[in-house]
Amino acid sequence: MKRTGVCAIILSTAVLGGCGLPRSEAESRTPVPVPVQITSVHLPEPAVAPQPVATETAPPAANTSARVPMPAVVCMNLQAAQDLIQTAGVFYSRSADATGQGRRQVVDRNWVVVAQTPAPGALIGEGDAVLSVVKVGEPTDCY
Repeated sequence: MKRTGVCAIILSTAVLGGCGLPRSEAESRTPVPVPVQITSVHLPEPAVAPQPVATETAPPAANTSARVPMPAVVCMNLQAAQDLIQTAGVFYSRSADATGQGRRQVVDRNWVVVAQTPAPGALIGEGDAVLSVVKVGEPTDCY
């Protein structure tokens, strides 16, 4: 909005500057209009106070996630398996297509866990649980 106003003022000044009475015969000729294109207007940047520089850095946060026993989740649907792992205290687990086709598990309830890493009872933290899955209805030993 400010740029439009500044452009309008500059253009108005240029146009109105030539609207006076002619002072000589040379000035009485009809002027040839010259197109003007304003590509940018540079406005001064507001002053910003410099930010203080920290002289000491904080120590890195320790990994505070507790390790919990991996529950047995084979033959559960993926959503229920993830819910059980979260109930145990680990909120990030991974899943992979057990057929090797690399399919993504978009709707977790449509997949069945056919293998798990690590084994039930092993201590896990965030991201340690890997669940191998197939789509519901595909061949498996679970049903």
